[in-house]
Amino acid sequence: MRDDNGQQQQEQEAQQQMAYLGVYRKLMEARQQLAALPLKKSGVNSFAKYQYFELGDFLGSIQQIFYELGMCSAISFTADTATLTIIDTEGGGEIVFTSPMGSAALKGCHEVQNIGAVQTYQRRYLWVTAMEIVEHDALDASAAVGTDDAVNLIKAVRSSASMELLKSNYDAAIAMCGKQHHPRIIEAKDARKLQLTKGE
Repeated sequence: MRDDNGQQQQEQEAQQQMAYLGVYRKLMEARQQLAALPLKKSGVNSFAKYQYFELGDFLGSIQQIFYELGMCSAISFTADTATLTIIDTEGGGEIVFTSPMGSAALKGCHEVQNIGAVQTYQRRYLWVTAMEIVEHDALDASAAVGTDDAVNLIKAVRSSASMELLKSNYDAAIAMCGKQHHPRIIEAKDARKLQLTKGE
């Protein structure tokens, strides 16, 4: 006797597997198309003297690529987590990327403005992760800086005006300085993060 329920379940599982594989294939195609574009970094870290991608530098290109491939995206936030969901609008599969939520305490800004700053920051990093966008590639290849430059980089970390700048300055300092400077960089980062969190 034929088991129709069992066969239907197997067919559903096969369709789900195809959808699962399809969205990953499309994501890889989207990454390759984005990597082939001449994107320009408009963000500038004046302290560490490097450029970085801002959200507007790549988001329009990603949305155009997604539209052509039959994909879409949705971003949501909770108090603890930022989530980017990439959906195959043709096959129904999806991929989810998450990031822990941070906080901001920008001087002279209302609470809702601080929330907006954090969400923009989280959106940028979710997309950098999802699309394998390379950041600080010039820094990765550079030699460690001298002591005087390390002191200036640590000062930049200590004086960061926002959580986003703190993150950028900290990443640059860690990447550019030798390991002997890392404890002081981490200490400066932790102290400034505490100050920003308290709204100083």
